[in-house]
Amino acid sequence: MKAVSLFLFSCLLTVMAMAQQPDSVKAIDTLGGEEHIPVIATFKSGLIINGQSNETLHKSDLLVDIAHRFGDIGGANGGVHNFYGLDNSTDILISLKYGITDRLMIGAGRAKGAPNGVNTFQKELYYLSLKYRLFQQTTDDHIPLSVTLFGNTVICGMEPLDLATSDADFQNFGERMSYTIQAVLARKFSRTFSLALMPTYVRRNYVSFQDMNDLFALGAGARLKFSPRMAIVADYFHSFRTEASKDYYETVQDFKFYNALGVGLEIETGGHVFNISFTNSTAILDNQFIPSTSSAWSKGQFRWGFNISRTFTLSKK
Repeated sequence: MKAVSLFLFSCLLTVMAMAQQPDSVKAIDTLGGEEHIPVIATFKSGLIINGQSNETLHKSDLLVDIAHRFGDIGGANGGVHNFYGLDNSTDILISLKYGITDRLMIGAGRAKGAPNGVNTFQKELYYLSLKYRLFQQTTDDHIPLSVTLFGNTVICGMEPLDLATSDADFQNFGERMSYTIQAVLARKFSRTFSLALMPTYVRRNYVSFQDMNDLFALGAGARLKFSPRMAIVADYFHSFRTEASKDYYETVQDFKFYNALGVGLEIETGGHVFNISFTNSTAILDNQFIPSTSSAWSKGQFRWGFNISRTFTLSKK
């Protein structure tokens, strides 16, 4: 219930901000009759690699997102016999997102899910999301940062697993739910370089034995543009897991958690944004990759992945 209250509170803040939008936007964009020009294209997509960017859709735009993560390139499960991970698929996501206003967008989608068999068993994940652009950086630094709020609710649709120590031995509907609340603070420093910080809270109503229901993390993302249509992108999430939880999994389960790191190439082709990346995260949704990444770059346990975004304009501007 704590997480539900937090999520509803974030939604309430969004509605309040929308109600105040005409006056607040006027106050921000003008000072003594002078316009403050907003900075655009801090990032080219709503996702950096694993993490959210500050970008939102224009009103009445529809975005189709497809994301895929393959198997390990190296290590015990990689190599030539698995075609360097391309024979396997750890997670797949398909989602639709829609711009309610130029600041507020909603989303819905379905992910395969990426159970690791130790602290995460959940798959068949359905989600709803909200994203609201609170502030947008201006070229004269009247507003030095773009600030966007993001929240999602994920529901696990799988049959309950008859394993009492797992996170899928559901006894009621509420135990199937998890949530992410995030603020994205981004700045475009030049035409070629952008940086973002993403303080994040993940709530999972039902977790495996000795796992954490509530987990905080701090993400960072960057974009370096090197041609008119291509850029290098990267993001990293540090999870603040307790020492007691880490010690239990390492000593009793012989299992270690790692922070998610992704590096990729972003290609823009008209209405498409194509991102091909390497990441140690097997999962796509924040609710899984932040608390459950157990693959290490140093062991060759990173994988090919891609995100494809296609925007459709459904009404005339």
